[in-house]
Formats: sequence, structure tokens, C-alpha cells
Amino acid sequence: MPTTTRRVHNFYAGPATMPAEAIARAQSELLDFAGTGMSVMEISHRAKPYMAIQAEAEALVRELLAVPSNYKVLFLQGGASMQFAMVPMNLLPPERHADYVVTGEFAKKALKEAKLLGKTRVAGTGEATNFDRLPSALDLSPDAAYAHITSNNTIFGTQYQAFPETGDVPLVADMSSDIMWRPTDVTRFGLIYAGAQKNLGPSGVTLVIVREDLLERAPENLPSMLAYRTHAKADSMYNTPPTFAIYMLRNVLDWVKGQGGLAEMEARNRRKAEAIYGVIDRHAGFYAGHAQVEDRSMMNVTFRLPGEELEKAFLAGAQEQGFVGLAGHRSVGGCRASIYNAMPLEGALALAEYMEAFARQHG
Repeated sequence: MPTTTRRVHNFYAGPATMPAEAIARAQSELLDFAGTGMSVMEISHRAKPYMAIQAEAEALVRELLAVPSNYKVLFLQGGASMQFAMVPMNLLPPERHADYVVTGEFAKKALKEAKLLGKTRVAGTGEATNFDRLPSALDLSPDAAYAHITSNNTIFGTQYQAFPETGDVPLVADMSSDIMWRPTDVTRFGLIYAGAQKNLGPSGVTLVIVREDLLERAPENLPSMLAYRTHAKADSMYNTPPTFAIYMLRNVLDWVKGQGGLAEMEARNRRKAEAIYGVIDRHAGFYAGHAQVEDRSMMNVTFRLPGEELEKAFLAGAQEQGFVGLAGHRSVGGCRASIYNAMPLEGALALAEYMEAFARQHG
């Protein structure tokens, strides 16, 4: 990268920081991709140079997550919000119901969409305690068409460390904010979906991993663009895919592989989280973490300071020192540090050092 380039410590929750190496690779190829004389943004999605990119992106998803051959990997559009509707459209027959575990705002949105399309049950909720923990006991039905969870809750900072057992009921997970933060057994799930803009790449592409036997559940009268089987049969090229977003996803996942894969990502992510949570715990009378300790997220650290004026001073001082994106979600306020895969350990350690100094000065 040019020596004049300035990179801040980016703690935005999404779109979020990406590996500098992945961005630099795009920069070097932006005007002339692989000797084609064209930018990747100008190449037909049916042309061999682009098709090779998408094939590599899928291969990296399969390699990093050890995706079995009986699962389809799809690159779709519309974000996780579109999946809130597509999941019940495809997997929820009229005569059956789906179980939903409500652990935050996006889980509530997923349930809201499903209610418009079929029968639902709430199998567990953390709303009574303002989503500061995951439900300790779930009322899962063995007759459900599927059970839906949100693996990580960006607004409240909670995360599943162990996934619920659902028996023969397909488990569906919105993993938008923590996919690939660690190795994951894909066979535990019937379907996984994730908006790319946190751990996978830029906004604009949505990753869906779906078990093949579930593809035929969709009713025949479902519009083509809303049926998973349409995109599976067309290798995610039924319509023009978000080519540049998929290219960037390829760059990011190639970086992940080069860093040592998901085991290395998990080790780094835990070290980053431990550094920041360590400050919160040492200064428990000054910083108040929102999430209960046992359900803390390794991706989104949420906390409050004793008052709004101190929070404003904390955020202003952070901005001056090159930390951006630390304000909490508008619905809950406070502070939030998003420490996805691409956040360097050095950035998390620098934030922890700033938090330590701020607490000693103002606590």
C-alpha cells in the first residue's frame, strides 16, 4: 500500500474493517484484472475470468468451513434481511410451524417476517432481561419444520458458544456477524446464512449454505428469484451476481486461509476479546458490560460508562486517537467495539490501553 495511506482502528459493526491486504490486492488489480485490460467490475459474469473468481470463492468457503458435498454454497443478494423471508418461503410448509429463538433485534426481525408467511413458535427469548443473556432453556418442538437462531447479536453483544441440539429438526442460523470466527461443524445445520459485511467482505453479497435435501421443500409457485433451488441449479448465476462483492469476498477468504485458517482466527479473536473484556472486568465500577459473562460475544463488546457525558468524552478521546465506530447501536446507546476477523490484535490491544487509561483518569 502507498506509504501515505492512513488506516484508523475501525470498530464499526458493519460494514466493517477488512484486511488491508485484501483491499490492497483489489487496488493493484482495479484497472487491469489478470491481464484482461478491464476492471473486475467491467467483466461479464459469464466470462471465464470472472467465473474463475466465483469458483475460487466457493472453493474457499468449502475449504475453510469443511462444507460437505451434500450442501450447496450460494452467493445471493438482499442481505440477511432478505433471508428472513426466504427461509420461511422455502422451508415452512403451510401445515407446519417453525421455532424461533429470540435473542436480539435481528432475531425479532426474522420472526416478524416468518409470521407473515407461516406458523411460528417462540422457543425461547431474552427480552425480559433486555437481551443481556441467551435463553437458558429452550422449548424446542420435535415437530417444527426448522428451528431458527441468530448466532451472534451485534447490538447486545451476546453469542452462542455452543449451539442448541435440535435432533432431526433442521437448525437454521443467521451467522451474519460471526461466521468464520472459528471452525464450525456445518453438518449441525440445515441452512446457514450471512450478510458479508462483517467477516466475509463488503456489503452486497449474502452467503447461504444449504443442505441439498431442503431445496425441494419450496412450493412450486414460489417466484424463481426467491427459491433456493433456482440459485443452486444456476450456480448462483440465475441473474447477474454482485460480482465485485464476490471478488472482494474471495480476497478476504484467501487472506484468512493465508493467515492459518479458522483455527488461527479463533485464537486471535479470543485474545482480542480477552484484552478488552479484561479492562471492563478490572474496572467493573466504571465500565459496565451489557452481556452476562457466560454469553459474551467474541465479535461485539458492548459496554456503558457511568454517564452520558463520560461516554461522550470517551468517544471523543477515542476519535482523537484514531479509534472509530465505537458508539453503540442507536437503539441502546453506550459503546461497542466490533472486533471481527480483520481487526488486528494490535488494534484491540491499543483500545484496551486507551480504556485502561481513561478509567484511571476518570474513575
